[in-house]
Amino acid sequence: MKTELEAKDISANLKEFQNLLDQDFEDRNLKENEITSAVVTEITKNYVIVDCKAKMEGMIPIEEFKDNNELQGIKIGSKIDVYLERIESFKGEIIVSRDKAKKLKAWKKMEKLFETKEEMTGYITGKVKGGFIANVEGLPCFMPSSQIDVKPLKRIDHLFNTPVKVIATRIDKNRGNVCVSRRAVLEKSKNAEIIEALKNIKEGDVVENAIVKATTDWGIFLDIQGIDALLHVSDLSHGRVKKPADLVTIGQKLKVKITKIDEKTNRVSASVKALTEDPYDNIEKKYKIGEIYSGTVTKIMDYGCFVKIEDGIEGLIHSSELDWTNRNVKPSKVLSVSQNIKFKIVNIEKETKRISLSYKAILDNPWNKIRDKIGQEVKIKITSITEKAIFGELTEFKLSGMLHYKEISYNENSEDLKKFKKNDIISVKILDVKDDKIRFSKRALDKDPLDWFKDNGKKVGDVITTRVHEVLKTGIKVAVDQDKKLIVTIKKADLAKETADARPEVFSKDNKLDTKITELDLNNRRVKLSVKAAQIDEEKSLIAKFGEGATKSGATLKGIFEKAIGKKGKKEK
Repeated sequence: MKTELEAKDISANLKEFQNLLDQDFEDRNLKENEITSAVVTEITKNYVIVDCKAKMEGMIPIEEFKDNNELQGIKIGSKIDVYLERIESFKGEIIVSRDKAKKLKAWKKMEKLFETKEEMTGYITGKVKGGFIANVEGLPCFMPSSQIDVKPLKRIDHLFNTPVKVIATRIDKNRGNVCVSRRAVLEKSKNAEIIEALKNIKEGDVVENAIVKATTDWGIFLDIQGIDALLHVSDLSHGRVKKPADLVTIGQKLKVKITKIDEKTNRVSASVKALTEDPYDNIEKKYKIGEIYSGTVTKIMDYGCFVKIEDGIEGLIHSSELDWTNRNVKPSKVLSVSQNIKFKIVNIEKETKRISLSYKAILDNPWNKIRDKIGQEVKIKITSITEKAIFGELTEFKLSGMLHYKEISYNENSEDLKKFKKNDIISVKILDVKDDKIRFSKRALDKDPLDWFKDNGKKVGDVITTRVHEVLKTGIKVAVDQDKKLIVTIKKADLAKETADARPEVFSKDNKLDTKITELDLNNRRVKLSVKAAQIDEEKSLIAKFGEGATKSGATLKGIFEKAIGKKGKKEK
């Protein structure tokens, strides 16, 4: 039986041993969530036992060594990297993982390769929505379908489980996502080949055997000594080209000139037309403005028609130059594609390679014929009626004009429009043709009531007797002639000398009034009559006749009028 002293010594020794062991662990600097080196001490059916120089040995499931037959290369005493999850669990055990160690090492390597854009070797292991799964550096990565090759592939079976070179294009460690691209590697290799090939050509070189690889609506792709080049549709010919495919076939060899090499993008542009003479160089010698030529309609647009004059030279007939009678005529209603026509050259712009043509210039101009008919009577067919005018088409020509309501009759009343309806054929006189606009007049076919003044020798300053025709709020209308065809409006201010007497309501229909002609412009049909002016003239006449010496004797103006009126009354009796 141990003595009490011996028991104390054993306890002290154990405590000292534990302190030394703890100190030894601290000196080993073991940290959780990091990779550390371990030695294999035992391999069982289910576990690989490793010594991490911790308090206890770690146990790794045997499944973590089965990928790539890793277990075959491991034996007792082998050193392997493990991931230290826990130095001491709640059970006092150390927890380590081989898989996590490999993944962490793979992520660190992946991050470095992503930053440096270095190539990696991977294996395409399966297909998923939108792309493929590739095993790269021990990590499952996503490769979009667009990134498997530089061009779409019908079949990719030959790429499965075979080494392929890829570049990491995107990485997200938090989500555990990595995107890789095989296409980027191929393009990089291709670019290197192109850069080397570009050393053999330069701008201005003429290539005899450029091979047509593909055609589009906007150009042709060529193979020039292993380099892809673009021949734009505008560089195929000096003339208009509808479809490049109409001119070339796949595999055909073309003679082209290198027009541009973009060193940044390694893009090459070529041209066929650069090898031929520009037909616009001597265009002034071949074609003259104002001369008539012939050509073929090649294209019809909403705004006009393109006409081929010769190979490489086209002109435009604007829609306004297609028809004399309709400036906005639809081009397809006048001309058709492939139609041979004559035209007149209106303008040539050598710098911009634009030629303006006129089709209507070779046709008879109906406007010239209609101008010869100004002042003549014609017939029109009413096409529409508005609030203020009638629009009609000349039955003899395809030309339309306007009949304003003031030109229907000398009454100048818009109510006259109601006498007519659409499709009526009426006789009118052509008043004027200006800026391709025709003005008609119907009243011009009748005798102008204002001719009464000319026929009766009346002029400005004459006093004429009129009859009240209509009383208005703003004045009165008076009939000048007996037939009451000549009606003139007298404004309120011209009704009487005295303002108080200038009231329309004091007048009655058919009252006789002496009025003075104060304005008479038959050309512009302007007439102005005034009762006031007639009264002033009469007053002056009375003063001149009866007022001589009267003012000296003290006679008043009232007395003079009474005397004059009295004498006049005696004569009337």
